[in-house]
Amino acid sequence: MKLKTFFRTHPVFTVEDFAGYLSSDGSHNLRTQESLLVYHVKAGNIVRVRRGLYAVVPPGASAETYPVDPFLLASRMTKDAVLSYHTALEFHGKAYSVYEHFMYLAAFPSQPVTFRSHQFKGVKFPKALTLENKASFDVVKADRAGLEVRVTGLERTFVDVLNRPDLTGSWEEIWRSLESVEFFDLDKLATYVDLLGNATTAAKVGFFLEQHRESLMVDEAHLKTFRDRRPCRPHYLERSRRQVGRFVAAWNLVVPEEVYGRSWEELR
Repeated sequence: MKLKTFFRTHPVFTVEDFAGYLSSDGSHNLRTQESLLVYHVKAGNIVRVRRGLYAVVPPGASAETYPVDPFLLASRMTKDAVLSYHTALEFHGKAYSVYEHFMYLAAFPSQPVTFRSHQFKGVKFPKALTLENKASFDVVKADRAGLEVRVTGLERTFVDVLNRPDLTGSWEEIWRSLESVEFFDLDKLATYVDLLGNATTAAKVGFFLEQHRESLMVDEAHLKTFRDRRPCRPHYLERSRRQVGRFVAAWNLVVPEEVYGRSWEELR
């Protein structure tokens, strides 16, 4: 009966969560814990996602087909996991498209995991943040099915997806997703850009804000903040996708034509 309470309040759990619960009830035997997990997997009450991570199957549901919340799974891939990049956009309801792969940040990410149709991949916190002990900058806590989930806030997510577009998707996906956000704290954006210390990222943030200065109410003083941090020589919007594009002198960026003119809007 007490395990039913644990399963009801922990739709996704780690072996550490399970051991902690049993220990609080006086059960310290490791073999007992392992035997209980094996029993409940065989009984179809829980499913093993990967070593040390399980999901609960409600009574009457099928262990093979019951949909497990992928955001909860991603948030439990490591103890310090933070939902990030496109996954953070989806969590905040700002992603243009729904993806089957989920991203998280961690000090030491686990190996990539595939569970059913979902893929989970972790990346390390940016080195510049860990050196300054700022890995938790603009990380917010949210409740999901009674469990605490850590996710990057909208300002950090905005900068992160421009800093690492390879972890988010196409430029259309990035632009359309970010355009669905009605407001950004521009001072927080500037603080985070400074923490990352990447001139190209500063220019990309500034370019996007300038493109949307009316809708986001961006004044010249804030644009100057990012312009002062732009690179000294021309950089591509993304180094790994060097496309022929338009040189935007104000930001020292070579911007693909589809992004500069937002060509996808013509298809609406």
